[in-house]
Amino acid sequence: MRIKRVAAVAAVAALALGLTACGDNNGGEGTGSGDKSFTAGTTMEKLNKAQKIKIGTKFDQPGFGQKGLSGKPEGFDVEIAKIIVKELGIPEDKIEWVEAPSKVREDVIVNGTVDLVAATYTINDKRKERIAFAGPYYEAGQNIMVKKDDTTITGPDSFKDGTKKVCSVTGSTPAEEIKKYVKDVGPQLVLFDTYDKCRDALKGGQVDAVTTDNVILLGYIAKDEASFKLAGPNFTKEPYGIGVKKDDADFRSFINDTLDKAVADGSWKKAWDDTAGKFGAELGAAPTINRY
Repeated sequence: MRIKRVAAVAAVAALALGLTACGDNNGGEGTGSGDKSFTAGTTMEKLNKAQKIKIGTKFDQPGFGQKGLSGKPEGFDVEIAKIIVKELGIPEDKIEWVEAPSKVREDVIVNGTVDLVAATYTINDKRKERIAFAGPYYEAGQNIMVKKDDTTITGPDSFKDGTKKVCSVTGSTPAEEIKKYVKDVGPQLVLFDTYDKCRDALKGGQVDAVTTDNVILLGYIAKDEASFKLAGPNFTKEPYGIGVKKDDADFRSFINDTLDKAVADGSWKKAWDDTAGKFGAELGAAPTINRY
């Protein structure tokens, strides 16, 4: 009987060891929750172990990040973030969404208010001085939205005579870009903290146009086709990335790998089709990941 008991204990121990080995998906040392395991000390391991994450996004961007009836943001940025969260092994209901308008995106990353930012976040060198980017996962282009019956504005050059007012958002790439075209920045360029306020100012006649990325404007137009239209073609390229802390190369690489996987398995395209794709914007080919 003693021999049988020893054999049974040995079998249970062997089974437990086998299960532990199977739980390490990365093939190296690390800890994790659920069916994921990450190298100890990495951001991925810390988030997985905590089983919660804070994500910065916008709450006023139709198709990308806008608060829906559920009280939570919905859109392409949100879905991309959810793909990353799933790969981390964290339940979707453990995401804390933090509003991150253009002017505070770097701040909330640097200060640790959020773990990452997915918020129509154009990758550029100035921002890389403070934070790092994974991606890009989409390439938009700056455009101009005007009232439906406006025939006087046909592109950015229309602001060079100084007679038209254009609205954009503080701290945004479009706000900086349009400065190249206006005759007098002070009276011509109106800045708010959200694009919703720009849209309202255009509809109320306080400004003559709104400028930001085409896909954002298409979201507004889709909701009010009788009032707005685009004025001309895109005049910039805006690669959207995921913002993380500047020195977190491991987390950036993990997100880049996740984005590549999402393109390959179709979840990237599905995220688009379910959100911004409904507004008529084209997805195009997946941009090449910049693994700097």
